[in-house]
Amino acid sequence: MPVDGGARGRRRAGKGATKGSGGQRRRGLRGKGPTPKAEDREYHVAYKRKQEREAELAKQRQREAHRNRTSIKLPRDHELIVGRNPVWEAVEAGIEIIRVFVSGDPTDERVASVLKAAAQQGAPIVEVTRRDLENASGEPGHQGIGIEVAEYDYVLVDDLLQIAQDDFKTPLIIALDQVTDPHNLGAVLRSGGAFGATGVLITERRSASVNAAVWKVSAGAAARVPIARETNLVQSLRKLKEAGCFVIGLDGEGDVSLRDVEVASDPLVVVTGAEGKGLSRLVRETCDQIVSIPIDSAVESLNAAVATGVALYEISQKRAEANA
Repeated sequence: MPVDGGARGRRRAGKGATKGSGGQRRRGLRGKGPTPKAEDREYHVAYKRKQEREAELAKQRQREAHRNRTSIKLPRDHELIVGRNPVWEAVEAGIEIIRVFVSGDPTDERVASVLKAAAQQGAPIVEVTRRDLENASGEPGHQGIGIEVAEYDYVLVDDLLQIAQDDFKTPLIIALDQVTDPHNLGAVLRSGGAFGATGVLITERRSASVNAAVWKVSAGAAARVPIARETNLVQSLRKLKEAGCFVIGLDGEGDVSLRDVEVASDPLVVVTGAEGKGLSRLVRETCDQIVSIPIDSAVESLNAAVATGVALYEISQKRAEANA
């Protein structure tokens, strides 16, 4: 017994006495501080959205800084369209010219036609430097020509239905659910113009609006394809349904393949969601049918503009076959 007791004593002495376990337990139970906001967690989708917002704000500040270093001063509600093709196509589509800015060769056929249209409209023609155009537009590839145009004139969703009725055409409306990239909006307008869309429906918030980038990418379609801008997309879709439109949403996991859609010849609304996020929950629930586009398994998904273009082409083909 003494030997065992001595051994226990030596083991305790070697380990060292523990002055209670309360401190250790308190450290174990101690919190790690408040949970970071979703937008501050790098793995969260909100973090990516925050980064995109900050990048867009940085671009806006850069554009503002450039505009302060140019002789071209535009009101905040005006846009500057640059580039020979975008300018020419916008003018050919009948857009009203406020001013023309030229620093390139006026003998170019497209530039000459723009100058002629400006003269007919009584719009001033201003000679500027290439650096002026670059700073004002933020586009190095302005090709020496730019036109100042007024802020885009949006319509309402009821107007789109009236336009289809006036043209004696079956409505085909494109609705964009939180598509924030202006390049996607421009490309959608271009596809809409090519495949007979009545117009495009966007929202006032969380949606790209018509700016210089949209004008450039749309190749003049922004002047031909009307855009309705409403506060609430779900309410607008319900209004269209009440007016007799069938609403389909595009999604890679849709219940029906685009090839098997049977309502192409009916009054139709095609809803496209944002790239990555897809259709929002309430919008998805409002759709009458969720439709998928068959693609090769090597490609994960299509972006918003490409998916919309493919859907519009397929619908236009089905309508042509039905009317043949």
